[in-house]
Amino acid sequence: MGENAISGDVVDAALKVHRALGPGMLESAYEMILAHELATRGHEVVRQVLIPVRYEGVEFQNGFRADLLVDELVMVELKSIEQVLAVHKKQLLTYLRFGRKRLGLLLNFGAARLKDGGIIRLVNGLPD
Repeated sequence: MGENAISGDVVDAALKVHRALGPGMLESAYEMILAHELATRGHEVVRQVLIPVRYEGVEFQNGFRADLLVDELVMVELKSIEQVLAVHKKQLLTYLRFGRKRLGLLLNFGAARLKDGGIIRLVNGLPD
């Protein structure tokens, strides 16, 4: 299964979770429940994935921590905030670059309706 198909499953699972629970919970709760939902759909999900930072030939293991990595291909960053800012998008793009992944999803569970601006797809060299 490729990145685009995986991201479709992630979005579908996130919509299901958001419809069931609504906004207002902590990000960690959404992370745990979304990981469970994706695992029940047959995906390999790793939570709190360490992303090393390489600088001048030195690798620092605890550079960043991504919320979810699905099937070793798609990074998912979760928020539970009123509004997604540019800095949140830059954060995920940085994770993609250092983690050498091509597709990431920024999901804001703080939105009244997830499908109304709570789903942002970001790419790092992924062909259309």
